[in-house]
Amino acid sequence: MKRLSFVSLIVVCTLLLAACAPATPVPAPTAVPAVPTDTTAPQAAPTDTVAPAPTAVPPTPTPAAPTPVAQISPDALAQKGHLLICSDIPYPPQEFFDENGNPQGLDIEIGTEIANRLGLKVQFVNSVFDTIIAAVTSGKCDIIISAQNITADRQKQVSMIPYFEAGQSFVAVKGNPNNINGPMDLCGKSVAAESGTTEVDYLNGTGDYVGKGLTQQCQAAGQQPPQVVVAQKDSDALQQLQANKVVAYFADSPVAAYYTVQHPDLFQTVGQVIEPIQEGISVPCGVADCTQAPLTPVGQAVETALKSMMADGTYLKILTKWNLADGAVTLP
Repeated sequence: MKRLSFVSLIVVCTLLLAACAPATPVPAPTAVPAVPTDTTAPQAAPTDTVAPAPTAVPPTPTPAAPTPVAQISPDALAQKGHLLICSDIPYPPQEFFDENGNPQGLDIEIGTEIANRLGLKVQFVNSVFDTIIAAVTSGKCDIIISAQNITADRQKQVSMIPYFEAGQSFVAVKGNPNNINGPMDLCGKSVAAESGTTEVDYLNGTGDYVGKGLTQQCQAAGQQPPQVVVAQKDSDALQQLQANKVVAYFADSPVAAYYTVQHPDLFQTVGQVIEPIQEGISVPCGVADCTQAPLTPVGQAVETALKSMMADGTYLKILTKWNLADGAVTLP
């Protein structure tokens, strides 16, 4: 065996000491903060950072997308590959956000199913109801599904495809201290409703209710007209009642019923359901007066998807889930 030099001995000792020394821990990677999600529409799931499975294991095949019942030209859509739906949220049970900020409700499920049947991804655009028609005609969304009653005034501005029927109801605080049992009991009293709705038109005698609204009925009976408090959002109108600033809140019957079921200790519906009317899916028609205009290709595709839902039972299944089966309509 060869003798080691003094320098060699130092090198060897250094190596041995390095091998025996404890390893310095490597700091864990800093987590990347989550990107806030847009609550106006469902978001894509976050990318999985786990290493892919070995190539020897074949990946699980992605289920094939359903065959579209109709197609829309990408040029006719606000965003390629997506169906953008304007909706005024919240207006439960037709549209509202769950505890995670995801849109839920009857209209949300109907809109999502229509998009699926057109081979498109869905995106909901939260819109103020008072300007929701302007939003769709200006191209901010492709269609509206937002508990819109079909009225002559709206049919001039957009084409409307019937998809549901609802009446209108008054809500009072629990116990009904002001004894509101019908519309005439509101003469001279305060009542809140959302801006741009047929409820406001009915109370003020405007829109489709010119000359025959509650204001005119009260005046004809020698009483004062109702004091109408117009709120920008429906939830704001309900808060007016909860804060005792008005004696009644006025909304579509499914919405009024939903709030009383959710908060039976706070609210109750009063009187009978009035003014039953169909609600429609609104689609731009491309001309100044849509009253007699035929459906555009977008409207035709949406109507085809809705009819296919009605034919296979999906439409009624969605309505039943939300306890709204009595509002079902049929299309020719």
